[in-house]
Amino acid sequence: MAWNEPGGNSNNQDPWGGRRGGGGGDKKGPPDLDEAFRKLQDSLNGMFGSGKKRGGGGDRNVGKGGGLGLLGIGLAVLAAIWLYSAVYVVDEQEQAVVLRFGKYYETVGPGLNIYFPPIDRKYLENVTRERAYTKQGQMLTEDENIVEVPLTVQYKITNLQDFVLNVDQPEVSLQHATDSALRHVVGSTSMDQVLTEGREQMAVDIRERLQRFLDNYRTGITVTQVNVQSAAAPREVQEAFDDVIRAREDEQRARNQAESYANGVVPEARGQAQRIIEDANGYRDEVIARAKGEADRFSKLVAEYRKAPDVTRQRLYLETMQEVYSNSSKVLVTSKDGQNNLLYLPLDKMVEGSRHSAAPVSTVPASANDAAARAAQEMQQQQQSLRSRESR
Repeated sequence: MAWNEPGGNSNNQDPWGGRRGGGGGDKKGPPDLDEAFRKLQDSLNGMFGSGKKRGGGGDRNVGKGGGLGLLGIGLAVLAAIWLYSAVYVVDEQEQAVVLRFGKYYETVGPGLNIYFPPIDRKYLENVTRERAYTKQGQMLTEDENIVEVPLTVQYKITNLQDFVLNVDQPEVSLQHATDSALRHVVGSTSMDQVLTEGREQMAVDIRERLQRFLDNYRTGITVTQVNVQSAAAPREVQEAFDDVIRAREDEQRARNQAESYANGVVPEARGQAQRIIEDANGYRDEVIARAKGEADRFSKLVAEYRKAPDVTRQRLYLETMQEVYSNSSKVLVTSKDGQNNLLYLPLDKMVEGSRHSAAPVSTVPASANDAAARAAQEMQQQQQSLRSRESR
């Protein structure tokens, strides 16, 4: 039963160890709080081995021992808390910088370590993980056009001491330096290069300039890669910008077609010119060779004519007549006395010959007659010269 139920507690004791009434004439009253505190102190002193005496001057010793016990408990709790916060583990991918009295003390590698707060402060960072952030803004190009250039910067911490001590907010400084480098590179590049094939070179230039800024600031950050994504014109002028791009594409297509046509026509024209030159050279060589042959033939003919003038004259006459008659379609019929000459024209042969040859019928005979006339005139001159020599 509970201590305060009726008839349930024959000793009439309260939970604090006193009697509720009677037995010595004591009055009923509240529990004795001093006695309760003394029992609590005795229990704590028993846990930590502190001795105590009752009676005489025991109350004074008991109060002193209880105060020391509480102080020991507090110190133990504080020591546990300090040890818990002082011991730390650095992972394989991390490093820690320890400051003692606000001054750089050491850089700690992977493993179990300890520092001494509050005189020491530590900064723990991952130095192998690549970090990235994206930036986009409107830039003014070299030819005074506005474009929106998005890019992504990847970086990592290579010097934790510089990262912690030299700059208050190194990553914010990185963003500001990126904005400066991007504006400088885009401002010195034309819009065509920004929108088309110049993005790779822009990324290289931005990375070099950005790394130079970070090195000057001594931020301890190394930029591993800069990716310039597809740039575009602002939405307000996007339609006009698309028209300009289409016009440039049409220009490039027309230029390619013209170059293709030129590549086909120019070699053909060069071939024809070379063929004409070769024909001219061949004709020149042919004419020169023919002229030399005719001159040589005539020289030999003169020598033969001097040996036998009559025979040579007769042979030349027969050869000339054979050449004239073989190339003529006309038949001349004469009488023995040379009178009543009759010219016979075979019309059927002339029509048939005109079908096979486009040249007029009179062309070949005319040339043959001229050649015969020239040969006869030359022979007459030679004959006269011979006669004059014989007469002398």
